[in-house]
Amino acid sequence: MARNEEKAQSMLYRFREAQAAELGLGTRADRRPKMASACKSLRECERWRGEILRELSRKVSKIQDAGLTDYEVRDVNDEINKLMREKRHWENQIIALGGANYRRNVAMLDDDGKEVPGTKGYKYFGRAKDLPGVRELFQSKKKEEEEENQALAFYKKFMNQGPVYFGDLDEADGKLLEYERQAEEEEWRDEYTNVREILNLPPDDPIPQMPRGPSASTPPLPSDGHSPPQPPVTSKRKAQEEDTEMDTVNGESVAPEQAKRPRKVVVDGSAKADVMQSNDADSIRAHASAAATYLGFLSPEDLMPPTLPTREEMEGVLLALRKQALVEEYFGE
Repeated sequence: MARNEEKAQSMLYRFREAQAAELGLGTRADRRPKMASACKSLRECERWRGEILRELSRKVSKIQDAGLTDYEVRDVNDEINKLMREKRHWENQIIALGGANYRRNVAMLDDDGKEVPGTKGYKYFGRAKDLPGVRELFQSKKKEEEEENQALAFYKKFMNQGPVYFGDLDEADGKLLEYERQAEEEEWRDEYTNVREILNLPPDDPIPQMPRGPSASTPPLPSDGHSPPQPPVTSKRKAQEEDTEMDTVNGESVAPEQAKRPRKVVVDGSAKADVMQSNDADSIRAHASAAATYLGFLSPEDLMPPTLPTREEMEGVLLALRKQALVEEYFGE
């Protein structure tokens, strides 16, 4: 009989060894590790991943066999999903060792080019899609998707509408503003008549005009919603205005030599803000006084807007509350 060394050198032995390695049935020392994190060699991780891919290819081809029973189809499908999870672990280990990233967001397709169905990571391959219970699951899911598509198609006509749909151009022609102004005046007359009856005022007194705030006359917007183009200011006209301002100071004429010199006017930002605030306060007080003349039981101070706290006061209140919360948390009540 031939010795073991001679058997190992025979062609049949080497063919069987290569076939076992291809099928993943190597020796105990050459078996795939159960834990992917235990492998610290990038080359070995690539090797085991390729072996898993070959096993997946064989399993997917096997599940197409029409001679398998439903139980065998379920078992083969479970083995395929188990190999898929194992392949994902090896891909994570390859990324951790600095290798290529095989985990791309690419849909898994079957032989027909359609995405492999399944939920929560569990996929169905081949004949597993026709198993009893699985077909009804996919049909119900397809029905839900069709209902969602119908709902989306119904509400799609209300999406991406222009400014006309939301009424942003209702005031462009000025008719709505005129109608609102007439309605305000009519309501003003009715309310004044009620107040005159309550306060027993003489009915012969003329009804005062409705007080309106100063509003800048803005031209109506065109139908397309864009602002009308402003007339360009010519440089010649602008130069004339600047020359007029420079030549006249406080109503007195200035010499030509002095008029040619540029004048710089420095305006303090804080002083300008104070002036604007004072003007706003005066206008608010004037409106309150005008309204108080028609309402005898209220004073102008009652109709003034409330005084809001400043930023520093709000920060102080919040800081005090935070300190109190910390004291109660660490020292108790």
